[in-house]
Amino acid sequence: MTATALDAPTQAAATVEFRGLRREFGSTVALDGLDLTVRPGEFLALLGPSGCGKTTALRMLAGFEHPDSGAVLVDGHDVTGVPAHRRDAGMVFQSYSLFPHLNALDNVAFGLRMRKVRTSERRSRAAELLELVGLADKGERFPHQLSGGQQQRIALARALALRPRVLLLDEPLSALDAKVRLSLREEIRRLQQELGITTLFVTHDQEEALSVADRVAVMRAGQLEQCAEPAELYGRPATAFVAEFVGTMSRVPGTLNGEDVEVLGQRLPVDGPVPDGARDVDVLVRPEAVRVRADGVGTARVVATAFLGAVVRATVRLADGTDVKADLPAHDAAGLAAGSAVDLSLPRRAVLVAQRTKS
Repeated sequence: MTATALDAPTQAAATVEFRGLRREFGSTVALDGLDLTVRPGEFLALLGPSGCGKTTALRMLAGFEHPDSGAVLVDGHDVTGVPAHRRDAGMVFQSYSLFPHLNALDNVAFGLRMRKVRTSERRSRAAELLELVGLADKGERFPHQLSGGQQQRIALARALALRPRVLLLDEPLSALDAKVRLSLREEIRRLQQELGITTLFVTHDQEEALSVADRVAVMRAGQLEQCAEPAELYGRPATAFVAEFVGTMSRVPGTLNGEDVEVLGQRLPVDGPVPDGARDVDVLVRPEAVRVRADGVGTARVVATAFLGAVVRATVRLADGTDVKADLPAHDAAGLAAGSAVDLSLPRRAVLVAQRTKS
């Protein structure tokens, strides 16, 4: 796709800070002292389950919600009381929110018209943006004549038309089918990198967040659990919640012994904090870390296998009834039919432990 003059931002990328944000809706605490900094030009994903506060945080940055306490800063300036239309932020919603009576070109140019930009300039800029999002030939079409993915591209172009310093994306892909969602998230990331714009992306889809973001902030019950680069978040989760929310994780019973934990007949070092006063814990393990070996006298049994292409995911049941997920190369899993006796082990490296959930 041909680059345009829009690829060069007219202003430097912004730094965004949330400082001690708290927001209550009746008895519900949506944000509970949120502290978070978004770096200039960074693509940061806010990830978490429904009700964790991620959309409330985004709306506070946009100026659509106001905190009960705390502040929102852009480049060190407190914008908490600044009206939404003066925030210099562009927002893309899940529902597209296009004007049905305007064609694609006029939808993109709408904000420019509200700012009294002359007709020739706003139409020229809208046309450039349609080209940027790959819809240069769809300018005369109305929303009902466009697919969901095309409508969302129009919404993205409209948000960028005012050359905002911050781009806010509120679950913009959740209403699309899987193939379109994959294509559009890659397109959004490409555009963000070309424009160098500071971007906050709200999603509950872990794969989406890990695949496009520079850093991912995992939220729970209005608080920040961890903010890190995707590889660190997956490989070194700070809490049991992050470990289980991001990717697949099995809980394997273990016993604390000093600074180590005994699990699956091994003694492994513990990574991170341990539950207060607990001796019996759960060890959190990723399926790719579990080693499976056929063993005729093993007490563990394969209960199911699922073909995932290059790997096969086996569900193995321990003698105590615990199910453990294990990912194996497809060629290594050929002989592991349901009912096979196996032995499980883990690589010798530090593991995360959590409060025991099963007696």
